[in-house]
Amino acid sequence: MDRRAKIFVAGHRGLVGSAIMRRLQQDGYDHLLTCSRAELDLRDQQAVTQYFQHEKPEYVFLAAAKVGGIQANDSYPAQFIYDNLAIQTHILHAAYTYGVNKLLFLGSSCIYPKFAPQPMKEEHLLTGILEPTNEPYAIAKIAGIKMCEAYNKQYGTDFLSVMPTNLYGINDNFDLQQSHVLPALIRKFHEAKVNDQPSVEIWGTGTPRREFLYADDLADACVYLMQHADRKQIDGFVNIGTGQDIAIRELAELIQRIVQYEGHLVFNTDKPDGTPRKWLDVSRMEKLGWTAKTSLEDGVRKTYEWYMKHAVHKEQLSCSDS
Repeated sequence: MDRRAKIFVAGHRGLVGSAIMRRLQQDGYDHLLTCSRAELDLRDQQAVTQYFQHEKPEYVFLAAAKVGGIQANDSYPAQFIYDNLAIQTHILHAAYTYGVNKLLFLGSSCIYPKFAPQPMKEEHLLTGILEPTNEPYAIAKIAGIKMCEAYNKQYGTDFLSVMPTNLYGINDNFDLQQSHVLPALIRKFHEAKVNDQPSVEIWGTGTPRREFLYADDLADACVYLMQHADRKQIDGFVNIGTGQDIAIRELAELIQRIVQYEGHLVFNTDKPDGTPRKWLDVSRMEKLGWTAKTSLEDGVRKTYEWYMKHAVHKEQLSCSDS
């Protein structure tokens, strides 16, 4: 990507989009196109078409999506499938229509079957049933992968698809009703410490294993691929992760130590565990020349520091306003 190229980062305020913005700015890219949800509703096909027609971006990072944890996915399945299908469909077609040089579509490791072999390889896609609690979201992301492949095949576009593992980091969502497990645990432990609560409840048994990638590492990988890879090298899509996983109980204990909370952990086994294990095979990405750099402990520390400086203050303001 030329430093003067027009680059559209869809979803620039989210966890992934904001990390991509930081990475691009760090590398000296200064012609970055962004729009807030109020300025451009990506679910509106006409609005997206007009935006691409007017701005003519040369590169696109498609990081915009409706995301959430088990509870959010289970509570709002219609919104998860509709919003994500609409967003990615409109952007992908507009990118083709207005001649975008290269596009990178971000999916999710939940595309893999619930009982996929571990670690999960790219060829395991569509080889079994999905985890029911996030099936609508997963189906939308699978459709995005296949749409990229179809446009590459029929129109010769250069649309890349990447499937990151579970993400966390700066600008994460710490809302207990909407967030994923890692930011939710950070908030739970922090509030329990501040309020001197004797215990913290954790959903499920604590035995499922998950892999976690610091969002700035993902951003580094995405920019690396846009600079050094094309659709032929990726051959469908590529996993992005650390190649290491951890049990939810161990994750909780790690966060407990970093937050310095001294109470007890209580596992609510009436709540769902979700997929037993989600561990990505990242050998294809390693062959392309990239590996993750941030350890889980360092990433959690950085995330907690950011939470203390930014998210806690916002929550206090919200409480005072109500």
